[in-house]
Amino acid sequence: MNEVKNKKLNELLSYLLISLGALMASFSVVCILIPNDAIDYGTAGIAIVISKLTGLNLSLCVAVVFLPFLIAGFVVLGKKFGSKAVTGSLVYTLGLSLFEEIPFELNTEHFLAVAFGGALLGAGLSLILKYGGCIDGSEILANIIVNKLSDKTGNNFSMTPILIIFNACVYTACFLFINRNAALMSLLVYVVATSVINNFTDHFEAIKQVTIITKNPDKLVSAIKKELHKTCTIMNSYGAIAGENKTVICYINYFELSKMKEILSDNPGSFSTVSTIDEILK
Repeated sequence: MNEVKNKKLNELLSYLLISLGALMASFSVVCILIPNDAIDYGTAGIAIVISKLTGLNLSLCVAVVFLPFLIAGFVVLGKKFGSKAVTGSLVYTLGLSLFEEIPFELNTEHFLAVAFGGALLGAGLSLILKYGGCIDGSEILANIIVNKLSDKTGNNFSMTPILIIFNACVYTACFLFINRNAALMSLLVYVVATSVINNFTDHFEAIKQVTIITKNPDKLVSAIKKELHKTCTIMNSYGAIAGENKTVICYINYFELSKMKEILSDNPGSFSTVSTIDEILK
C-alpha cells in the first residue's frame, strides 16, 4: 500500500516539476530572450519566427506548431510520455501568454542577458526532461525517427545529428527572415541551454546502456521486448554475496528511461545502472 502511495506521490511531483520547468522556460523566452533579439530553438524557435513574420500571437503560434508533434508523441511514444509532454507544452504555452502581460526588463548588455536567459531556459528544460516530459517537438521527432531506424536496422542511433540538422534549419530561417544578430544571439542561447541540459541530464540525446543484474531475467527481458521493443544481451555473472546470477544489457534512448524504470519496479530483486554511450561500433 505504501509503495503504491509513494508511486503516486512521485508521479504527482514529476508533473509539478515539469510545470515549474515549463514556466521557467516561458519566462526566459518572453521576458529575456525575445526582448534581447534572440529566440528559442527547436519547434519553439519556428513558432517565434512565424510570430515575428506574421504578427500573430506568440502563444497561438506555439500551440499550432506544437500540436502535430504532441499528437505524434502521444501515439508513437506512449500515453505516459504523451501526457507529460502535453502537460509541459500546455503550461509553457500558458506561461507565454501570462508573461507577455507582465512588464519586465533586464537592464544589462544583450550578450549577458542572452547568456543568462539561455541558462534559465536550459534549467527549465532540464527539469522537464529529468522528470520524463518534453516541450520541444524536435526532440519528439528525433525520438520517433531514431526508434523507426532502430526497428528497421537493428542498430542503435543517437538523436544528436537529427537535432543539430533541425536547429540548423531554424537558425538559417532566423538569419534569412529576421536578421543576422538574432540568428547569432539565438545560437548562443542554444549553446548555453544545451550545456546546462547536458550537465543535468547526462547528454539526454545520447544512447543509454542499462545494465541489470538479476537472478530471474526471463520475465524482465520479456517485458522489455514487449513494452520497449528492444532486445537484450544476457551473460552469466557471479556476485561475491548473491552468487550466480545473470547480467542483462539493453540499449535505449533517454525518453525510454521512464518506461524502463517502470519495468524494473514491476520486477523487484534486481540491481541496475545506467550509463551514457557515445558510439556503438559494429
